[in-house]
Amino acid sequence: MGETEHLLERIEKLIDIGIALSAESSIARLLEKILLGAKEITNADGGTLYSVQENQSVKMEILRTDSLNFAMGGTTDADIPFAPIPLYGSDGRPNHRNVVTHAVLNDCTINIPDAYGAEGFDFAGTREFDRTTGYRSTSFLTVPLKNHEGDIIGVLQLLNAQDDAGKVVPFSAEAQRMTEALASQAAVALTNRRLIADLQQLFESFIKLIADAIDEKSPYTGGHCRRVPVITMLLADAVAKVTDGPLRDFSMSEADRYELEVAAWLHDCGKVTTPEYVVDKSTKLETIYDRVHEVDARFEILRRDAEIALLRRRLDNPAQADQLLKEYQDTVRQLEDDRDFIHRSNQGGEFMRPEDQARVEAVGRRTWIDAAGAVKPLLTDNEIRNLNIAKGTLTDDERQVINNHIVATINMLEALSFPKHLKRVPEFAGGHHERSDGHGYPRGLSREQMSVQARIMAIADVFEALTARDRPYKPGKKLSDTLRIMAHMKLDGHLDPDLFDVFIREGVYQQYASQYLDPEQIDHVDITQLPGFGG
Repeated sequence: MGETEHLLERIEKLIDIGIALSAESSIARLLEKILLGAKEITNADGGTLYSVQENQSVKMEILRTDSLNFAMGGTTDADIPFAPIPLYGSDGRPNHRNVVTHAVLNDCTINIPDAYGAEGFDFAGTREFDRTTGYRSTSFLTVPLKNHEGDIIGVLQLLNAQDDAGKVVPFSAEAQRMTEALASQAAVALTNRRLIADLQQLFESFIKLIADAIDEKSPYTGGHCRRVPVITMLLADAVAKVTDGPLRDFSMSEADRYELEVAAWLHDCGKVTTPEYVVDKSTKLETIYDRVHEVDARFEILRRDAEIALLRRRLDNPAQADQLLKEYQDTVRQLEDDRDFIHRSNQGGEFMRPEDQARVEAVGRRTWIDAAGAVKPLLTDNEIRNLNIAKGTLTDDERQVINNHIVATINMLEALSFPKHLKRVPEFAGGHHERSDGHGYPRGLSREQMSVQARIMAIADVFEALTARDRPYKPGKKLSDTLRIMAHMKLDGHLDPDLFDVFIREGVYQQYASQYLDPEQIDHVDITQLPGFGG
């Protein structure tokens, strides 16, 4: 082959390597391609790729020596045992004795025809390596990798160039120029990949920052934001393994998994707009504080008024003292009973009986006299409306405020310019309160109008909410109770039936429970006894 053909071949290889570097997404594989590409265009037997560390040292990332079948770092399973080389000594002086550090400190290429004849550098380690392996390290080519800001981010060092006959020769001027050109391309590719990785890490940190903000805002939802992604991914992975039935065609790439996990982390980001007194409303009368204590004060006024009335009537009718005392005691017992009843009614539950709601209204119609002498009902209309909440602790208006968090979530996420691989995040996150029958919110979408991922998140959201131990208004439910409720929700058209079947039959709930639920919540579940699962 003539020199021109040989040069054209090397240039062609350099172009191919450059294209490959620009397409590589893994930093480990990228580093490996840089080293292997440099070895290929220079026909070098060995080489090492170093990275420059923030602690002013250079660290070996990949080592290769073909004739010794020696490979460490990169995509191999072999860790590199050699310590990083410091750029400066303990006295602060620059380390010019090592070829690699000298190349970094002076920003220069170093081409050594024969290490054993080179002066000014310490090759003791090289000679020891040769002595133990029987190798002969001869020619070295060391080239810094410089990024767009002029910072040296790595060093490419090649060992023992070979001619067409396999004889070790010095690195030619042409090989040096080719390697420097490759080093320039490699630095750009490596910098871009690291910038992308840094931006991704920043993005993920921001996502978790939002969860932390919600956690600070309300300890009752912060844990939810962290646990829903766990359940979501467990169920998604289980569904991706299904080989028959209506979900057999569902699959996820790594990019798909990442997109879904991001959506799971952000699914409640709109709660940063929800007032704390609504999010944390642990009793029916709670606003910024629990107003039940104001009601207690009114009951105490009624008791004292009854006591004053007793004393006055006994003065006027001493002969009826015993009868008046009995009437007073009956009144106090009734007041205490009504007060205790109001306290019980103030606690949110699964269901409030109509007769209890009627009693709240009857108690509320009693009157008391305030400090100004005005006659007022014992309970205000607002207090009666709150105490008569049939389920939970929220009024319809407050529930609408809570529900609005999903609208805020969708608006916030749709306002972001997500890259192509994350375009579906708003749809996934915004659908976790929709129902399979189309009666959910905020858009009333049916299962046919929703992605599988959004339907998966709906199941994860419900399961976490039912089993959560940190809600202010209820204890975490046991597994058997949780799955029974969810099975009814499936039959009622709330949850996707196919996905819930996978959730149960693949034991997704067990995987989550073993890591995140208290032992007392994990009871025996006979899935054949769940509604819709009869065996």
